[in-house]
Amino acid sequence: MLTEADRLALADWLRVAERDRKPIPPLVREWPDLTVADAYAIQLANIRRRDSEVVGHKVGLSSKAMQQMMGVDEPDYGHLMADMRLSEDEPVDASRYCYPRVEIEVAFLLGADLPGADCTEADVLAATEFVAPSIELIDSRIEDWTISLADTIADNASSAGFVVGAGRVPPGEIDLRGIEAVLLADGTPVARGRSDAVLGDPVTAVAWLARTVAGFGVRLRAGHLVLPGACTRAIDVHPGSSYRGIFAGLGEVRLSFAGDRC
Repeated sequence: MLTEADRLALADWLRVAERDRKPIPPLVREWPDLTVADAYAIQLANIRRRDSEVVGHKVGLSSKAMQQMMGVDEPDYGHLMADMRLSEDEPVDASRYCYPRVEIEVAFLLGADLPGADCTEADVLAATEFVAPSIELIDSRIEDWTISLADTIADNASSAGFVVGAGRVPPGEIDLRGIEAVLLADGTPVARGRSDAVLGDPVTAVAWLARTVAGFGVRLRAGHLVLPGACTRAIDVHPGSSYRGIFAGLGEVRLSFAGDRC
């Protein structure tokens, strides 16, 4: 079993990798007994000492295909921090990241606190003020994305940034399971999907998240942003490129990256 000192050492390893943009080998290579509980403890250790406010959470591994690939039967989660917020109007420096990728998601903006361990889909719908178009920037501080479940959890579920578009729709005014979405790179469609790729219903993912984080003493609060999982596969980021997510009935969101194109 890992000791608290072991967990803090692994948290330091990930923290330095993110700071210096120098990926590290998979944690499980050196620590094959690393458990999911250990991984969440490592994630929380780095979140607690990060000089930024928690503004929400993200759900990862929310599609059946990703779960099968990772050999798990439920999603994972990470934290969204204020310093991870990106702008549609300012290009992002891709060199700040190790292996950046983008994916499009239907974001949930909470207008009320969610219950904890007994949270239901009905609770999520009642507490959600709006849904909105979003792009999540994911990254891995693990070499070449060679991650196990424990690796990605410890690495804050591979989260790195997010941007939310201007569109706002109350959840009762749109079919949350049937939102068609397309991701374009420099104007060319590169991925298509639908919101029900997320556990069959993104509301289910948000309810799962509220119940799961409650076990760690965390609540999803009014004003928080929740990213329930991607509608499409993730796409590698290239400097100098721009990405646009278009969501039927919900609007658009954009994110661009500075630098010369390869």
